Amino acid sequence: MKRAPALLITAALAVQSLPAAAQTPPARPDRVAFRELYRELIETNTTSSVGNCTTAAEQIATRLRAAGFSDKELVLYVPPGRARDGGLVATWVGSDAKLPAMLLLAHIDVVEAKREDWVREPFKLIEEGGFFYARGTSDDKAQAAIFSDSLIRLRAAGYKPRRTIKLALTCGEEGSNPNVLNGARWLVENRPELLKAGFALNEGGGGRTAPGGGPETLGVQVSQKSPRNYILEVTNPGGHSSVPLPDNAIYRLAAAILKVGAVQFPVHLNPVSQAYLAKAGALRKDAVGTAMRTLAATPSDADAARALSADPAMNALLRTTCVATLLDGGHAANALPQRATAGINCRIVPGETPDETRATIAAAIADPQVKVLPSKIQERPVAVTPPLDPAILKPIETVGAKHFPGIPVIPTQSTGATDATYLSQIGVPTYGIPGLWNDGSSGTHGLNERMSADALYRGRDYIHDLIQTYAAG
Repeated sequence: MKRAPALLITAALAVQSLPAAAQTPPARPDRVAFRELYRELIETNTTSSVGNCTTAAEQIATRLRAAGFSDKELVLYVPPGRARDGGLVATWVGSDAKLPAMLLLAHIDVVEAKREDWVREPFKLIEEGGFFYARGTSDDKAQAAIFSDSLIRLRAAGYKPRRTIKLALTCGEEGSNPNVLNGARWLVENRPELLKAGFALNEGGGGRTAPGGGPETLGVQVSQKSPRNYILEVTNPGGHSSVPLPDNAIYRLAAAILKVGAVQFPVHLNPVSQAYLAKAGALRKDAVGTAMRTLAATPSDADAARALSADPAMNALLRTTCVATLLDGGHAANALPQRATAGINCRIVPGETPDETRATIAAAIADPQVKVLPSKIQERPVAVTPPLDPAILKPIETVGAKHFPGIPVIPTQSTGATDATYLSQIGVPTYGIPGLWNDGSSGTHGLNERMSADALYRGRDYIHDLIQTYAAG
C-alpha cells in the first residue's frame, strides 16, 4: 500500500481505554500460534531486491495443509522467469453455490529496508513497549497473517462455510519500477478465474489510534486515487559553461516546476469522500468539523474548501494533486546542460483522467519547450470506485459494534493506491476493511515500521468474526 487512508480526525473522542503501549494481551493459545505465523512471515525477507515471496507463500501453504487443506485447494503460482515472485491462492468451496465467492487479498512483499538506517534489525520481529517492530509489521503482513490464520483456525475447527472463501497472497504490490512484477496484475491477466469473486476484502481500511487507546474510527476504504507519473523534459544544444546563455535547460525546467507547484486542481468530491466529510466532520466540534460538514453538503462552497485545503492531508482528499519528486540535469560540471528532467507524481481523484491531468500540467507550464511526457513506470489501471453496498458495510458495522462499541464506521478515500485497481478490471468490487489501526507513526514505508500489539490482536479477532459473518451468507 502506498499510503494509509486519509482518516483525518484529530479531535479527542470519548473512548475509555488504556493506552495501547500499556496493554499486554493475555497469551491465549490461539494467539501464540498466530504470533509464530506472523513472526515467520515477517522474518522471511520479501523485498524486490533480494527477498523471496515464493518462499513466504510456500510457508503459508504448509500451514494450510497442516490445518486440513488439500493440494487441490491450493495453487502455488510462480510467473515464468520470476522464481522469487510467486504467490498463493487458496479456494475453500462453500456449501451454497448460489452465493458469490469472497476473496481475501493481501500482498506479502515489502518495501526495502536498510539495517544501517534502522534502530532495530528490520527483518526480525521485535516486541517492545507494546509494539511489534519490523519491516512489514503493518504493510501488509499483519493482514496477510490474519487472513491466513483465520482460514487455518476455521478449517481446523471443522467450520463449514456457506460462501466460498478465496485467499490470495500476492507479490509486487510495492513495486514502483519496471523490473517489479505485480502478482495481482499477473493473476488478472493470466489466471483471472483464481481471483473471480463477488467482492474482495483488502488492505487500506483501518483507522487511527484514539487519544485513550483503541481505534478512533473504523475506516472502510471504498475509493482511492489513481497514481500517474509524468516527466518534464527540457533539451537544448548546451555549450561551454564559461559562456553562459540565457536559454538554460535547468533554468527553464526550474521555472516549469514552480508553475506545477502552484497548480491547484478543483475540488472534486464523490459519494465516498462526501460521506467521509459528513461523518468524520460530525465527530469534530471545531471549525474544521464545520467546514467538513459544510463542504459535504455543498461541494461548491469556496470558503469551506479554502479552510480545509490549508491542511495538506485534507487537501489531498479533496482534489487531484501533483508534486515534483525527482530531478536530474546536466552532464558535466563545466558544460551548459543539454538535458534536464523532473519527475512529477500525480494522484488523480475518481472521475478525472490521466489525459486531463497531463493537459492541466502542460497548460500551467505554457512553454512548448518543456515536454510533459508519460513516465516509463508501469502504471496501475485507473481506480474504479465500488458502490457503498449495504451488504458489505452492514456486517462491518455489526461486527464492529461487538468488538468496538460506540466507534463509528466511516467510508474513506485513500490518497494512495492498492491492488484493488487490478481486481476492478475483472469486475470484483474491493473494500479495505478496518480492524488494524495505527497511531500515525507506524513507519509504513519508512524507518522502524511498527504495529500496536493491541491493534494486531484485537484486529485479528474482529477480522476473524467478520470473515465468518460474510462466509455464513
